[in-house]
Amino acid sequence: MNLMLQEKETSYLYDTPLLHQSSFWSQVKQNQGYQTKAFDIKVRSSDISELGGSSYLLDDVLVLLSPINRDQTIGYVPYGPVLKPLQDKMGPFLEDLSIQLQEKLPPSCILLRYDLPWQRVWEEDDLSRELQELRLNWGTNYHQIRKSCSDQLPSNTMFVDLRGGEDELLERMHHKTRYNIRLAHRKGVEVQEVTREGLPIFYALYQETCQRNNIHLHDLSFFESLFISELDKPYFSLLVASLDGVPLSSMFLTRSGDRATYLYGASSSSNRNSMSTYALQWKAIELARSWGCTSYDLFGVSPTEEKDHPMSNLTTFKKGFGGSFFHRMGCWDYWYDQDEGKKLYAFEMMDKGYHLR
Repeated sequence: MNLMLQEKETSYLYDTPLLHQSSFWSQVKQNQGYQTKAFDIKVRSSDISELGGSSYLLDDVLVLLSPINRDQTIGYVPYGPVLKPLQDKMGPFLEDLSIQLQEKLPPSCILLRYDLPWQRVWEEDDLSRELQELRLNWGTNYHQIRKSCSDQLPSNTMFVDLRGGEDELLERMHHKTRYNIRLAHRKGVEVQEVTREGLPIFYALYQETCQRNNIHLHDLSFFESLFISELDKPYFSLLVASLDGVPLSSMFLTRSGDRATYLYGASSSSNRNSMSTYALQWKAIELARSWGCTSYDLFGVSPTEEKDHPMSNLTTFKKGFGGSFFHRMGCWDYWYDQDEGKKLYAFEMMDKGYHLR
């Protein structure tokens, strides 16, 4: 495969709808203590697409270096690379990219983990890990691409089309969602954009949400890292929905390229009949449209609509806003050190709380 790689400053990453491959996200992760690297990719179009001739496709990729102990790191590619080859070219492309990246990453890096943003290429939801690996390694020389033990970022999501007028958007929603948006407004729910000083409001609701749902709790500093004052364009907004001055729900709405993303959210356990979360999402949609966004990533739903899935209620809520399912391929690893890779997998299988995000 005719692929070339060149390191560059992360501030020169291309504009992309994928927030986690942006220069903004690189700065956020640096604020959280990660080392980040960016690389230009140049690949002959005939090697990964149906285009013939000698033309080349250009893209780039953001890599986070995540320490797993005192001596070892993992190279993590959040929702990247953006460039998507044909199905039968995916494995060879990832193999060649991984081999070339190894030369530019620290010797302490034991594997490269891709959180692939590409739409899932197999239709079977229950396709075994072995068959998935067999398909993705098709055409590779070394057959070293492995399915990760778990996904780091959501592999299943919904996209809401923001194009058209306000009435069109509302018409595409479920009738109960339209009703609840209007009900929240009739009840007096108000949604406001707040500054960094409003972060404690979000965090208090976030703590309550984590306790209610028994999910991992990030420190306040994790969210403080999003506030990068030197960047002048709106990469995100912090929204708070209140009733009679009492905060009931809150969220971070982010922007990258022409896509808005519902990144983090929280809500109170009390006064849930206020429908504040519906008013909050409608405000987010209005704000995203004012930024010029044409799509809205609701960022995380269940893989199917089965009612017994733990995320079933959340999925039903998000589906009400008129989104369509999108299933990504999830996390895939290229091992640089076989023995250490096996040790890491064994650790991850025992410690489900391990996260790179």
